[in-house]
Amino acid sequence: MGEQSPGGSNKKGKSAKKAPVVVKKAAAVEKSAGKAAPVKKIAVRPPAGESPTALVRRARRVNRELAEVYPYAHPELDFENPFQLLVATVLSAQTTDLRVNQTTPALFARYPTPEDLAAANPEEVEEILRPCGFFRAKTRSVIGLSKALVENFGGEVPGKLEALVTLPGVGRKTAFVVLGNAFGRPGITVDTHFQRLVRRWQWTDETDPDKIEAAVGALFPKSDWTDLSHHVIWHGRRICHARKPACGACPIAPLCPAYGEGETDPEKARKLLKYEKGGFPGQRLKPPQAYLDAGGKPAPPLGAA
Repeated sequence: MGEQSPGGSNKKGKSAKKAPVVVKKAAAVEKSAGKAAPVKKIAVRPPAGESPTALVRRARRVNRELAEVYPYAHPELDFENPFQLLVATVLSAQTTDLRVNQTTPALFARYPTPEDLAAANPEEVEEILRPCGFFRAKTRSVIGLSKALVENFGGEVPGKLEALVTLPGVGRKTAFVVLGNAFGRPGITVDTHFQRLVRRWQWTDETDPDKIEAAVGALFPKSDWTDLSHHVIWHGRRICHARKPACGACPIAPLCPAYGEGETDPEKARKLLKYEKGGFPGQRLKPPQAYLDAGGKPAPPLGAA
């Protein structure tokens, strides 16, 4: 494919690169009274040569293209109810969703409800969570949030952001995962993949997750936020990797200002693909049927060859 970017830039020739998106500072998140105030929408100034309208159109086109590539995009944590999703999301910090999915079946079989986990012996929970890493801290978090659910919310996972972030180990990212996927309430999940890609695409140059959330949210209607998060995260895991993005196999290369940062040769790029696009199973042991119908493969259980 050569060095000429589909977007018109030349990686080696150092032709004029688009300036990063500059986003005005969002209002500080309220910390008092254990509540997190929603981040306000902020004005977006696009890269040099790209009008605000053009930036919105490009961002939304990227999302449409990714929706065609990943029509079955879904949360990659196995869960059957809001409580399981909440616990699994807390456990997913600093480990893979696959490892969490391989670990939680034993946890939920033994402690299926907040009441059960709240009364659990920490040492027994630690032994189950050991494969997830940081198992002592995670044990304190999941037992603590279970106790808070029992004491403050009648054993039910609340469906509001302000309530969720009062739970031990639960921040805005975790809360939006639960709200978007267990309650159908739109939210943007700013994980490491999301942060990397939206900056690489020059949607924003912010580094603070709350400000990234505000900047990207300003580019899309609220109804798109949850699916947008899935599309971006899936693309980051499968194609647009941190160290070696597979640019030559990327379906949105013509829209990407960072084309050429990774491998541009199509054959070499294909070898960098991960998960089902590279012939490997996905993250979930029990993925949605639409994913299986599209040729996706379930992940193996813990200890399987």
